[in-house]
Amino acid sequence: MSTRPATPMDAPTGAAASGTLYLVPAPLDFGCEVEAPLQDALPAGTLQQAALLTHWICENAKSTRAYLKRIDALHPLATPLQQQQITELPREVHKKGDHGDKGSATFDAKPLLAPALAGHAMGLVSEAGMPAVADPGSSVVRAAHDLGILVVPLVGPVSLLLALAASGLNGQSFAFAGYLPQDGQERTQRIRELESLALKTGQTQLFIETPYRNPALWQALVQTLQPHTRLALASGLTLPSAQIRSQLVRKWRAQPLVPSNRTPIVFALGR
Repeated sequence: MSTRPATPMDAPTGAAASGTLYLVPAPLDFGCEVEAPLQDALPAGTLQQAALLTHWICENAKSTRAYLKRIDALHPLATPLQQQQITELPREVHKKGDHGDKGSATFDAKPLLAPALAGHAMGLVSEAGMPAVADPGSSVVRAAHDLGILVVPLVGPVSLLLALAASGLNGQSFAFAGYLPQDGQERTQRIRELESLALKTGQTQLFIETPYRNPALWQALVQTLQPHTRLALASGLTLPSAQIRSQLVRKWRAQPLVPSNRTPIVFALGR
C-alpha cells in the first residue's frame, strides 16, 4: 500500500475532475497580544500543505491573509498572497452558525466549492483552531460531501480537546455546549442545567464565551455552581502565557480569580 502523502490535486475515486477540500487548522493566538511561533503550534506537514493551496473559504479574509503571510515566511506559497483566491462565509453564517439548528442561518455552501469542482484544491480555515469545530464551516464540509469532493482534515490544535485533556475531568464522555446565554437569569439557569447533567451522568460540559464577557461568566459560574463541582478554565493555549487551572468550586470561592477579558478561554465543569 502506498504511503504517498496527499497532494493538492488528489481527488476521490470516481470524481477525478474534482479537487480536494482541506480543513486547515489555524494557531490559537488569534486576537492575542503575543503570537506563538507557527512551527511550534502546527506540524510541518500541515503548513506545507497549506502553502500549496491557492483557493480558500474563510471567516475573515484579513485574518486569513495574515495567516498565509506567516506560513509564507516558513514555506513559500504556491501563488503570491495577492493572487490567492479568498472567499468569506456570509457574516450571518459565522455569527449565528450554519448547523441547521434553531436560530442558525440557512446557507447553501455549494457555490463556494466551484473551484474544487473545477479541479482545484481548496482550504477551509477559521480564525483559530480547527474549522467547523466550535467555529463555522460545517455547511461547507457537508456541501463538499454532497458534491463528491474529498474532505481531508489536517492536523493542528483544537482548543476544546487541549482544555479537556488538561482539566482532569472525564475525557471518556463530554459535550460542547457552545456559548451560554447573555441574559443573567437565563445564563444561571443554563449553568444549573449543565451542572445537573454533569453530576448525574459524569459527562464533562465544555463551553466558551466572547473574551470580553469572560469575567462575567466566571463570576456567574463560581456563584451558581455547587461547592463540590469541579470547574476548570484554559486560556492562552499553546502560548507561553497559557493558564490551565482546575479545582473544586469551594476552592475557587476561597481564591478569587478575574480571568482575562482579552484572551479566549475554554471553560469546563464536571465531577
